Amino acid sequence: MPKPKTDTITVQGTDIVVFDRHGKEYICITDIARHRNPKEPKDVVKNWMRNRSTIEFLALWEKIHNPGFKGVEIDPLLFEAGSNAFTMSPSKWIETTSAIGIMTKAGSGGGTYAHKDIAFEFASWVSSEFKLYLLLEFQRLKEDEQHRLSFEWNLQRTLSKINYRIHTDAIKERIIPAVVTKKQASIVYASEADLLNVALFGKTAAQWRAENPDASSKENIRDTATLEQLVVLSNMESINALLIRQGLAQKDRLVQLNTAAITQMKSLLENTATRRLK
Repeated sequence: MPKPKTDTITVQGTDIVVFDRHGKEYICITDIARHRNPKEPKDVVKNWMRNRSTIEFLALWEKIHNPGFKGVEIDPLLFEAGSNAFTMSPSKWIETTSAIGIMTKAGSGGGTYAHKDIAFEFASWVSSEFKLYLLLEFQRLKEDEQHRLSFEWNLQRTLSKINYRIHTDAIKERIIPAVVTKKQASIVYASEADLLNVALFGKTAAQWRAENPDASSKENIRDTATLEQLVVLSNMESINALLIRQGLAQKDRLVQLNTAAITQMKSLLENTATRRLK
């Protein structure tokens, strides 16, 4: 199985591992526990899990997020929680209740990891001040990721516009007659642009506008495209320019472009999913 994507944030001198698994963010609470006890962080986690309030919180989180949660096992745990004889560990909690909010990893980079909701709760128990700085660093991490995605999106949008120029040049050379009015030329350009829209998005610009009446006058179907769609759009503009120069009719080009769009989108989405797991 591919390794989940991991990052490390530093909070008050303590390195904390964060990873995204299937779109859910988990934080190493063993790392958080080192802020209180650098030598025996496991004991800090176990002490936290002995509390009745902790068991109640974990149970509620699982009931909300985990359809396979064994809620019937909670009553005996709540009855014993807080007593001197009661012990609880992450592995025992997972085995007893089929929990998904907490997980353990062995080997290098191992430890106890918890969904961010649970990790922040644990950080509050460790230190309110530490939790605040953890939140700040975690938010900074998410903002950096969003900035990178935004940069990639804008880069692909720019590339798409450059390819669009190549596309329109091919239209001008092979489709538009020698002498036409600007209005007539714009109709041809719009027709070819919608050819790509239909091949990729399954609808024309006018159809998208009708489905999105609240969109601004400057916004169009391509402004709402995903990064993967923009990559495919750039490729399709180059492909369509080549097909135009080959003299293929528009209906024939639509079939080829749609086939290319489907194939490339599947490939990109599978690759994106794989990268997110690494």
